[in-house]
Amino acid sequence: MAAGAAAGQTSYNGLKQAVEQLGVTEKKVQSTTDSDYAPNVKAMVDAKCDIIVTVGFKLGDATAAAAKANPKIKFAIVDFAYDTPEANVKGLVFNTGEPSFMAGYAAASLSKTGKVGTWGGMKIPTVTAFMDGFAQGVEYYNKQKSKSVQVLGWDRTKKDGQFNSGSNPFDNVAGGKQVTQNLMAQGADVILPVAGPAGEGALQAAQASGGKVSAMWVDTDGYVSQPNYKSIIATSVGKAMDVAVFDTIKAAKEGTFDNKLFVGTLANKGVYLAPFHDFDSKVSAETKAELEKIQADIIAGTIKIG
Repeated sequence: MAAGAAAGQTSYNGLKQAVEQLGVTEKKVQSTTDSDYAPNVKAMVDAKCDIIVTVGFKLGDATAAAAKANPKIKFAIVDFAYDTPEANVKGLVFNTGEPSFMAGYAAASLSKTGKVGTWGGMKIPTVTAFMDGFAQGVEYYNKQKSKSVQVLGWDRTKKDGQFNSGSNPFDNVAGGKQVTQNLMAQGADVILPVAGPAGEGALQAAQASGGKVSAMWVDTDGYVSQPNYKSIIATSVGKAMDVAVFDTIKAAKEGTFDNKLFVGTLANKGVYLAPFHDFDSKVSAETKAELEKIQADIIAGTIKIG
């Protein structure tokens, strides 16, 4: 496995599960800068791995080049889809817009100020999909409830919004805290950061508000993965990356690997809206029922995510 700096622990958990359950041997390497990607993938090739799983949008080119040069090795990449993949490369992507839509609806229902916010690490599709789905969910809430909750940090018409600063914005916690404080100053009282580790800055800012501001998390259930902030995390938009990685390794071991793109959806449980945990009593029974209906409608295609 070769991973980018912004990659979550969840993908690696899928590899660890494969080691435990399938008896495969593990090799891993962590990239810290963009220049590490190609050498690190080559290191996994040189280690004679049967399947190499790369993690992160930025590893797309390095993975494709290595796959083309090594047709007997199988490759999979989390959070990247090729228009025309090599026969030995499988993309593992997640329709995060679906549960983000639900998160936006929930955020709008929880807001006391009538303003919610979101910001990203970088303007790349795997980030903006969360932000756009979140904003669309708020729009749907407004339409259903005849409300006018505002979304700060993302404009669905312009497809642009607030992003973190710094040379490595996914690790810039201080920058993330500042972006969040700016949104809070404008009145946002529910914040969705989409920025990997830098999202902790949003949790810090929300926690310092003394209960006035809450946050949501992405990729994993933040109540579990960010326990120091669980009291201010309303819910999370999750990606079952561990399951996708495990299933891909299992297929490679069993000889059923293919290059067909895997898309995690609400329907196949590849993405999900996490429980409300400590916020459960703050979310009305009416809103919970509406969210169940929204999930069913998204799965049925009645609600289409932009």
